[in-house]
Amino acid sequence: MFLVLKSVADDEIFLPNDEIWLYDIESGVWETHEMGGEVPPSMSGTCGSSLNGEMYIFGGCDDHGHTNQLYSVNLLDGMFTWRKVFSSGGIPPSPRDKLSCWVYKDRLIYFGGYGRKLLRELDNTRSFIVDEASWIEEVFWGWNNEVHVFDSSTAAWNQPRTHGLAPAPRAAHAGAMLGSRGYVCGGRVVETRMSDIHCLDLETWTWTEIVPVSLVPLGRSWHTLTAVSDSSLFLFGGLSVACTPLSDAWVFNVETKVWRELEHPHKDKPRLWHTACLGKDSDVIVFGGSRDYILLVDTGHCNDALVFQTHPYSLLRLCEDCIGKNAEVLQEQLLWLPPKLKQAILKRISFFRPAANLLKISYAA
Repeated sequence: MFLVLKSVADDEIFLPNDEIWLYDIESGVWETHEMGGEVPPSMSGTCGSSLNGEMYIFGGCDDHGHTNQLYSVNLLDGMFTWRKVFSSGGIPPSPRDKLSCWVYKDRLIYFGGYGRKLLRELDNTRSFIVDEASWIEEVFWGWNNEVHVFDSSTAAWNQPRTHGLAPAPRAAHAGAMLGSRGYVCGGRVVETRMSDIHCLDLETWTWTEIVPVSLVPLGRSWHTLTAVSDSSLFLFGGLSVACTPLSDAWVFNVETKVWRELEHPHKDKPRLWHTACLGKDSDVIVFGGSRDYILLVDTGHCNDALVFQTHPYSLLRLCEDCIGKNAEVLQEQLLWLPPKLKQAILKRISFFRPAANLLKISYAA
């Protein structure tokens, strides 16, 4: 997981892009590594994605404004060396932040965001809504619903022509992939925060709005959407229309078109502008973000990892967690475990126990 921003009151403090943090979801242990190469400027609102062992970041905003630069780093070679990715053809998206990305067939497919355009670039009012509070002469800022594709095999950009009714322009929305379809949920445009959900077929480039047949979550921005099965998406947190940080969790079935609110133990931990990823056994791990409305007050940045169970656990997982939670009682029995299983159990003990207790148990076992 990659840390990029912390801000204090009216001053933004960007955390350095020459370090990367890795989190072991089994043991709950963090480690950090230095990064070299063509280190990108420290930014907020960048869009990160992973493709064939490479992490790509695109866009974002720094002290000099919005950018449309693309950088990548190999996560598998242990070197963690940044490189700036130069285009071999096509026109890249205009500078923007708070966008989303789908990864499909060696391509990075970017949607939406908030950024700037020149007057001569405003050729379609349906794809760009001007922020009336933010424009200077011939430079306009606003929200878009554009789709841009970066082909990693050719390093070329293109903007496919889509069909169907596209979602309204937006930023700070959430996106996820299921099969060959990219999904978009919620987000902000002007003063509106939405809860609608749309999908784009990445084979035919056809948009479809999915109209739920159940109660829907509140409109929101700065939330996350994570695929947890072949037909289900997990939504967590965000900022409501009333600018209230949210802590509710929902699962949406794209086949039945039903939203279901999920009970979880983190109701007292609202999050917005956080990250989320799929873990073991369909768990969702949420990291970072803020528990406050960061544009008004910024004392609530978080560095804990929240784990959400979205599916019933296997008997093996239940046993591992039970031993991890009761390791001190079961110290003698740990001696009987085969080495491979013992290492797995020690990771679960680490997840549930402080480091000092883990060290004592490790020596005993």
